[in-house]
Amino acid sequence: MPIINISVTGKPDAKLSATIAKEIAELTATHLRKDPTITAVAVTYVDPQHWFAGGKSLAEHGANTFWLDIKVVDGTNTKLELEAYLKAIFEAFGKLLGGVHEESYAFVHEVPAAAYGYGGKSQEFRFISGRLKATA
Repeated sequence: MPIINISVTGKPDAKLSATIAKEIAELTATHLRKDPTITAVAVTYVDPQHWFAGGKSLAEHGANTFWLDIKVVDGTNTKLELEAYLKAIFEAFGKLLGGVHEESYAFVHEVPAAAYGYGGKSQEFRFISGRLKATA
């Protein structure tokens, strides 16, 4: 049930957005065990002339970059899972965007289950409801 916000350099491209969303949802399922049927992905584009790394625009660098920001419930993944996920994300964007600048980032926010949810119900509520049903 994560929400994943992704920014990439370039002009808006619906086909690329769909490819990014599919690839990232698959990696998130594989490495973080998140259900892809309830994973949301939003992709935005930034002109490389307006994205800077090391004081120079990405247009000047002649490179692409990305920023991935994902929210997950805290305690649901190990450090090794997170490490593998970050590595896989960087490799995937290298292929998707054609080589990315070293200063490309992914950030996994681990948030409290009581403060995070969808459909008007927190993940904490879903967990407790599931446990109660399992013991009934």
